[in-house]
Amino acid sequence: MALLRRDSLGTGQLLRLVLLHTAWEVGSGQVRYSLPEESKQGAFVGRLAQDLGLEVSELVPRMFRMVSKGRGDYFEVNLQSGVLFVKSPVDREEVCGQSPLCAIDLEVIVDKPLRIFHVEVEIQDINDNAPVFPVNEQNLGIAESLTLPGSRFPLEGAFDADIGTNSLLTYKLSPSEHFTLDVTANDDQIKSAELELKKSLDREETPVYRLFLTATDGGKPKLTGTVQLMITVLDVNDNAPVFNQSVYKVQMLEGSANGTLVIKLNATDLDEGIYKDITYAFSSLVPPHIKDTFKICEYSGEIRVKGKMDFEYINLYEIQVSAKDKGNPPLAGHCKVVVEVLDINDNAPELTITSHSLPVPEDAPPGTVVALISVSDRDSGDNGKVTCSIPPDLPFQLVSTFKNYHSLVLAEAVDRERVSEYKILVTARDEGAPSLSASSSILVPIADVNDNAPAFPQPVYTVFVKENNRPGAHLLSVSASDPDVRENAFVSYSVVERSVGEQQPVSSYISVHSESGHIYGLQPFDYEELQVLQFQVSARDAGFPSLCGNVTVQLFVLDENDNAPAVSPPGSGRGSPGPELVPLSAGAGHVVGKVRAVDADSGYNAWLRYEVQEAGTAGPFRVGVYSGEISTTRALEEADGPSQRLVILVKDHGEPALSATATVSLSLVESPQAVKWDSRQRVGSEGPLVDMNVSLMIAICSVSGLFVLVIIVYVGLRCHPGPEVMCGPGKATVVFSSEVGSWSYSQRQSRNLCVGEGTAKNDLMVFSPNFSDSAENGEHEKLQVAQGLIVALRDVSSSASSSI
Repeated sequence: MALLRRDSLGTGQLLRLVLLHTAWEVGSGQVRYSLPEESKQGAFVGRLAQDLGLEVSELVPRMFRMVSKGRGDYFEVNLQSGVLFVKSPVDREEVCGQSPLCAIDLEVIVDKPLRIFHVEVEIQDINDNAPVFPVNEQNLGIAESLTLPGSRFPLEGAFDADIGTNSLLTYKLSPSEHFTLDVTANDDQIKSAELELKKSLDREETPVYRLFLTATDGGKPKLTGTVQLMITVLDVNDNAPVFNQSVYKVQMLEGSANGTLVIKLNATDLDEGIYKDITYAFSSLVPPHIKDTFKICEYSGEIRVKGKMDFEYINLYEIQVSAKDKGNPPLAGHCKVVVEVLDINDNAPELTITSHSLPVPEDAPPGTVVALISVSDRDSGDNGKVTCSIPPDLPFQLVSTFKNYHSLVLAEAVDRERVSEYKILVTARDEGAPSLSASSSILVPIADVNDNAPAFPQPVYTVFVKENNRPGAHLLSVSASDPDVRENAFVSYSVVERSVGEQQPVSSYISVHSESGHIYGLQPFDYEELQVLQFQVSARDAGFPSLCGNVTVQLFVLDENDNAPAVSPPGSGRGSPGPELVPLSAGAGHVVGKVRAVDADSGYNAWLRYEVQEAGTAGPFRVGVYSGEISTTRALEEADGPSQRLVILVKDHGEPALSATATVSLSLVESPQAVKWDSRQRVGSEGPLVDMNVSLMIAICSVSGLFVLVIIVYVGLRCHPGPEVMCGPGKATVVFSSEVGSWSYSQRQSRNLCVGEGTAKNDLMVFSPNFSDSAENGEHEKLQVAQGLIVALRDVSSSASSSI
C-alpha cells in the first residue's frame, strides 16, 4: 500500500489518500496521489515504485520511464529510490482554471515484460488568490439636490480565482454618512452589491466622495481585494463666486512701469461647468483715478499698472473688484484690493533761501546770521531725511535751528579787502539709497567798514630840485591807496605842518593838492640857504572815523652855479691895501703874494681856478692854479722894471663857469730897510699864519671828533627802537630813503681855508645818512638829532674858516 506523506497535509487529507489508495488496489489498479498546489520543487509526492509493486533495483534494467499527458512536466521519479517528487510548482488555477476537480495524469512504462501503469496526481486548491475587482476605481455621478435618499446604484463585484470556500466572497463599504452597501445573493449563491443613498448631497459642500469597497474570500487565511468608489456630485448653479479673501493687501513701489503685475485674483465658484466660469471687473463704484492707474484682465483676474503711481500724490488705493459666473441668472462675488504705494527716493531735496541779511559788514561778530535756509523732501522715511552742508574752509557754518530749517551764520571774522564776496554752495542730500541731492548758491557780499588807513607804496619819497626853481612848479606826486571802498577809500592829502629854519612853516615852501597828491614849490629854493627840506605828507580817508597815513618826503636842493667868485683885495690880510713889495734878490719860487677868493656855491661850482688873465704880461711871475699864490718863476733882474701889474682871473668849474678878476701890483725894491720892513711884515704876518695853523688844527680835530660823535649817536639811535605813531585812528609810517644810495649828498658848505703858504682847502663836505627801513616818529627824531649835530659841525667848521 502506497502511503502519501507530507508535512503540510492535515489529518483529513491523509485519511483521504488512504481511502483512495485502497479503492485503486481493489478496483482500477491505478495509483492516485493528492498534492497541494504551489508545492515547492523537490517536494515529496509518493513512493511510486513501491506503490506500483516494483523493485527499486529493477527500475533501471527494465527501462522505467514516466510520461505526462500534456499538462506540463511537473513531476519526476528518482530511479535510485523510486520516489515521485515535484519537479516544478503547480498552479491549480493555471492548470485547471475554475474546474472543481484538478488532476494530472501520468503513465509509467516498464519493459521485460512491458507493463503500463496509470498514475493520477490530484492538485488541491489553496487560498492563494485574493478577490480582484475588474477596475481599480469605479466612477459614479450623482446630481446634487435632485437625487433623493434611498436611490440605489449597482456596483461591479469582485472575482476570486480560487474555488470552493476560498472563492466565497463577502463585501464591506467604508463608513459614510451619505451612503450604505446593500448585498444580495441569487439562487446560484452569486452575490451582487448596490450603493444606496442615505442623505441628500451638496456638491459645494462635498463635490466628490471617495469610498472603498472591500471583498473578502472564505479561505484561511482570508484574502481581500479593494476598489475605490469615486462618487462625483453633479453641479447645479446654486453658488456665487467666492474670493479666498475679502481684502487683499498689496505693496507696490511708486514709479512701477506700465504692465507691472499688481496681483492675480482668483475667485472660485463651487459650481461646475459654465456655472464656474468667472469674469472679473472693477466695481462701478471705483473712482476714475483708480481706473486711470490700474486695469484688470477680464478672464485671468490679473490687475496690472496702467498709469503712473506717485507716492507723493496718492499712497493708498482701495479697489473694489467683482467676479461673476455665467449662470442664468449670473451670481457675483466681491473683494477689495488695497494697494499700498511704497516710497522710493525719486524726489531730490528742495532748498529755499527764506531770508537774507546781506551784505555782511566785515566787522560783523561771529555768530551773525547771514541767511535762513529751509529744506524739504517730498519723499518719506530715510528718503525724506535731509542733511545740509557747505564747503569747508569758509568763514561760515550751518546751524540747525529747528526741523528743516538751518541758519547760515558767520563762523569767524571776515575781511572785505581779502575777499570781497563769497559764493557759498549749499548742498542738501537725503539719506535714500542712492541718495539724491540739490544745491543752491548764495552770494554773500561783504560790506566795507573803514578799517584800513591810506598807505603809501613807499616809506620815503626822495626828490632832487635845482635851486632857483620856478614858483608853482610841480615837484613830485605822492599817491596813497586805501583798500576800502567808496568814501572809506576817498583819500585827501595835506602837509604835516612844522617849522623850517628860522620858524618858517613848511607850507611857505611847498603845497600839496588835496585830491591828486601833486606837490608844488611855492617859492624858489636857494641852495645856499636850504639844502634839504624834509617834511611829511598826510593821506586821510573820508570814512567815519577817518584814518590817515603819513609819508616822509626828502627834498634835496641841488646847487646851481649862480654865484661868481668873490675876490678879497690883496693886502686885506695886513690891514691896508697896497702893492706887494718884492726884493730884487728874490730867487725862483719865492712867494710874493696870494689872491684870496671864495664862491658861495658848492662843489664844482665853488672849486676855483687861478690864472693870469694875460699870460704874456706875467713876466717872471706865476700864480698857483688852485692856491692863488703868486711866486717868482726865476731870479729877478733890474730889467724886469720897478713894478709889475698882474690881472689874476678867478673862475669856478660851474656850467657855465663864472669868474672874477683881481689886480695885483708888485713893486721891486732894493732897500734893505724895505726888505727888513717887509720881512718884519712877513714875520708879523707869519705869526698870524702860525696862529692860523694852530686854529686850523684845532678846528680839524674838533670837526673830526664831532663827526665821530655824530656817527656814534646815530648808531645808538638806530639800535634803539622808537614808539609807534598813530594819526587819528590809523598808524602813520615815516621812513627815509634816497634815490642815490645809502649815503647821499645832503648838505654841503663851501669854505675857503688858507693855511700859511700851503694850498687852500675847498669844499669841506658833510654827509648825512638816509634810511631804507621803515621808521616811526622816533626815527624822525633821530634824524633831527643827527642833522642837528651835522649843523653844529658845519657851524664849527664855518667858525674855524671865518677865523682863518
